[in-house]
Amino acid sequence: MGMTDDGLTFHVKNWIGESVTDFDNANAYIGVGSSDAGFSSSQSDLQGASTHRNGMEDGYPSRDPDSDGSDNKVRFKAVFGTGEANFKWEEWGIFNNSSGGIMHNREVEYIGEKTNKASWTFTVDIALL
Repeated sequence: MGMTDDGLTFHVKNWIGESVTDFDNANAYIGVGSSDAGFSSSQSDLQGASTHRNGMEDGYPSRDPDSDGSDNKVRFKAVFGTGEANFKWEEWGIFNNSSGGIMHNREVEYIGEKTNKASWTFTVDIALL
């Protein structure tokens, strides 16, 4: 998964105490889109003609220890209902706003085609190594 330039800048600002919008329960979103365009760190949003962002479930994001006991992973979890994001999911990213804001990372991968017949729960783990 590729971290964007904006994601990197977020961490630098956060480390030195500059004001940034956190990726917390009130502000974190998983976004999905319909583009299979390659990743570029300069991208600031999903590339698809169809995109949708949903906020976190209660209790997310959360720190989630790895199987070795290290505590370097953050888990994000959002539910996309029957009336949301009904298109081919070919990209996803983590955001700190429902629109605009910072796209921390973007991954290009085919997840499947969501229809209005099902709700999908999407969970993302980001490990800092």
